[in-house]
Amino acid sequence: MSNDDEQTHSGKLIIISGPSGSGKSTIVAKLIETCRLPLQLSVSATTRPPRPGEINGKHYWFLTPEEFQMKRVQGEFLECKEVFGRGFWYGTLKQAVSSGLSGGKWVILEIDVQGALAVLDVNPNAITIFIDPGSMEQLEKRLRDRGTDSQEAIQRRLQVAKEELGFMHRYRHRIVNDSIEDAVNEACRLLCEYDSQSKNQPIGQSTLESN
Repeated sequence: MSNDDEQTHSGKLIIISGPSGSGKSTIVAKLIETCRLPLQLSVSATTRPPRPGEINGKHYWFLTPEEFQMKRVQGEFLECKEVFGRGFWYGTLKQAVSSGLSGGKWVILEIDVQGALAVLDVNPNAITIFIDPGSMEQLEKRLRDRGTDSQEAIQRRLQVAKEELGFMHRYRHRIVNDSIEDAVNEACRLLCEYDSQSKNQPIGQSTLESN
C-alpha cells in the first residue's frame, strides 16, 4: 500500500465538548451532514431510559445498569461517568471508536470535559474542539428556551457549565456559537486544514491553533 493510500484510510479521532445548551449536538449533526470529510459520530451508551423518538443504536446504546456495569468492569469503555448526579451512566465504547478509525472514518466523540480529559490520557493526538456558548447569560437563555428542564436542573447545568468553561484551555480549538451556521463552517474549515496538512506532514497542536 502506498503512503497516499495509508493517509486516505487513516481515521482521526475528534473530541467536541461544550456545556449543555451550547448547541454542540446541533453543530455535530450539521457538521456530519455538510462537511466533505468522512465524519462519523460515535454513539454513546447510557443507562437512562429512551426519550420519545430516540432509537437504540442511533441516538444512544440503551443499556440496563447491569449491562453497563458489566462492560465497565470488563474495560470496554474508553471513558464513562455518572452525569448530573441522577444515577444515569454514560460512556464511550472502545469497539465503536476503533472500528470507525480502522475503517478510515473521522470519529467524533461528543462528550463532556471529564470524558474528554480521560480520552486524551490515552489518545493525546485527538483533535479537540470546545463549543463556547458565548456567555453564561446566553447559555441560561438557551436552557430555558428548550423547556425540557426544571429550575433545579437548569441551575445544576449552569453550575456544571461554569466548571467546564474552566477547562477550555485544554482544547486545541475554541468555537464561539453565535450562529449555528458559522460554527459549523468554522469546525469544517478547521478539520479540512488537518486533512490537507496531514497529507504532507504529521499534525501537532502547534500546527493549527485557534484559541
